[in-house]
Amino acid sequence: MSAHSPDGDIGDLTTVRVDQFLPHPPAKVWRALTEPELLAQWQMPGSEQFRLRVGHRYRMTSVPRPNSRFSGVVDVRVLAYDVERMLSVRWADADPARPADWTITWTLEQEGRGTRLFLVHEGFDPDDPAQMMARKIMDGGWRMHAMRSLGQTLERLR
Repeated sequence: MSAHSPDGDIGDLTTVRVDQFLPHPPAKVWRALTEPELLAQWQMPGSEQFRLRVGHRYRMTSVPRPNSRFSGVVDVRVLAYDVERMLSVRWADADPARPADWTITWTLEQEGRGTRLFLVHEGFDPDDPAQMMARKIMDGGWRMHAMRSLGQTLERLR
């Protein structure tokens, strides 16, 4: 999987950018990004602990990935939000010896009857081979798995 973003920006190794059109209105996409029972359908286990409150902290779990020095446990903190427009969270590896400390920002823009969803996952260290492996894994994960799972959650949501 190429780490190239769809806009051809290959220079910024610190960031993964995803631009995805979803055929659902922003209010519905916002629900999938912020309602714990919906998050649990498409994000990592533990996301059902999410609360839309700046400063709220919770923990998600996934498969450990030794090649990227990921412990498998992510501490999440809600940084900021603007209802139906933007959500920003911090993801840090729960193991303080691990290098992951990232900001993930979702931005929603109405496009016709649907939503243009932008994801910016930033904070990768281009000088750290494990971080570059993590970036490659996350780039593919966001584009393939997460966006597909989010789309399926939205399709089920009435």
